[in-house]
Amino acid sequence: MAGGIFAVSALASRLADEQDRWFLWGPVLFGVGVGLYFSISSEPGLMLAAAPFIAVVTMRLAVPAFGMAAMAVSALLCLSAGLALAKIRSETVGAPILAARLENALVAGRVEQVEPKPGGGGRITLKVRAIDRLEAADRPRRVRIRMMDSVEGVTPGAAIRIKATLSPPAGPVLAGGYDFARAAYFLGIGGVGYARGVAEPDPDAGPTGLAEDLRSRIERVRQAIGARITAAIPGETGAIANALITGERGGITEATNDAFRDSGLLHILSISGLHMVIMAGTVFFVLRLVLAAFPAIVLRFEIKRWAAIAAAIAALAYLMISGASFATVRSWIMISIMFLAVVLDRPAVALRNVALAAFLILAIWPESLLDVGFQMSFAAVVCLVSVYEWLRDRESETRPGRGPVMTVLLFFGGIVLSTLIASLSVAPFAAYHFHKSQQYAIIANLIAIPICNLIVMPAALASMLAMPLGLEGPPLRVMAWGIEAMVWCANAVASLPGAVGRIPAIPLSAFLTMVAGGLWLALWR
Repeated sequence: MAGGIFAVSALASRLADEQDRWFLWGPVLFGVGVGLYFSISSEPGLMLAAAPFIAVVTMRLAVPAFGMAAMAVSALLCLSAGLALAKIRSETVGAPILAARLENALVAGRVEQVEPKPGGGGRITLKVRAIDRLEAADRPRRVRIRMMDSVEGVTPGAAIRIKATLSPPAGPVLAGGYDFARAAYFLGIGGVGYARGVAEPDPDAGPTGLAEDLRSRIERVRQAIGARITAAIPGETGAIANALITGERGGITEATNDAFRDSGLLHILSISGLHMVIMAGTVFFVLRLVLAAFPAIVLRFEIKRWAAIAAAIAALAYLMISGASFATVRSWIMISIMFLAVVLDRPAVALRNVALAAFLILAIWPESLLDVGFQMSFAAVVCLVSVYEWLRDRESETRPGRGPVMTVLLFFGGIVLSTLIASLSVAPFAAYHFHKSQQYAIIANLIAIPICNLIVMPAALASMLAMPLGLEGPPLRVMAWGIEAMVWCANAVASLPGAVGRIPAIPLSAFLTMVAGGLWLALWR
């Protein structure tokens, strides 16, 4: 009995020493609450889901503001808040879903997104106005339609009507596999199918709202940028350049996707934190460097803050033209918080900023917890920032000068170390979700990341700045050279013997144990 009391007292003392790290566990517990909601086999009522949160809030008012009791109740508060907000989000986005297959139906609505596909045709997302043989109460909010013919002439914001065969979104093929029906539910997509004819203008369409009109304008700008890119860079190289700037990956063949996946470079093709950091970081450092050349400015003003604000605006612009996919929105939130920290003269690269970004994303989109991209991106960022903080805390205040050779060695050493850390951190997620491992990812990243950092993305930024003047050709050609080098690297590494390892299915309990262990190592000091 005395031993148990001593152990509890020792644990309380250790936790008290880690008080500055308690906040980092907030989004973890919030995510546990979200996970509890999605793991319940039957849908709970709104009051039932909110009841634990109300009870814990009441309990919180009755305990002291500090101490172990306050910590325990705060943990329960985060957990119950995740459960309640996940239910509220589910109720908010709820929309009708097709109950059965609908043959040759006339669908009328407004185009929200156009996604061309290699070899012709494409896919459109339509905000539905009417579907024949369906009453308003049974009508999906959105449908996604595969068009076999060309999508030319079908532009975002256009009101069209088209014959299509629609079905309810499909559930997972295997138990525990990817659930497209759940993802479609949170996107408001209640039907998917293929076109049975060509699109025609919808004469009965009403006027658009301000938000719809703004979204359509942004989508048309994205299409125009994509057309300029593919005109300057023909073939699949242009499709990859278009993917890195506008986020449109439809023109990339499956063979290229497989090569990038098997070599551990697939993250380069999807706009994420890497691209956002390069784009916004380039704006930050270049602007700060230019302003520093003027003593009258640098001696009077905080140019670091000016550069941070300009970089945040650039990140927002990149978010808009990249299609604002889920992964890109996550990256934008994270980098915006870091630039805000710079403006407030706080450490930009800190786990508290990562935790705050996770809180925001899970509070607004609780369903993102189940997204593989969310899990892997935050696993990599948490581990990278944790190691960075560990190294920063141990770095001496006076470090020796670095020559050009040491600078180059540290640059490539940083890539190797970052790749090792990121690979180890996402390995449990790749094993659980994809049952694969990329054995030579370090080699591929060591070659491709410098090309992406120093050639491809800076050239992409230069092309966007030059595009309003019609001078995007030269920087896009430079970007094409870098892309061709990355494609060569991906194919060469993916073709090596044993490049991909196969991993048997992992039980959920083992996966969660690995995640919990990784968080324990990364978040506590």
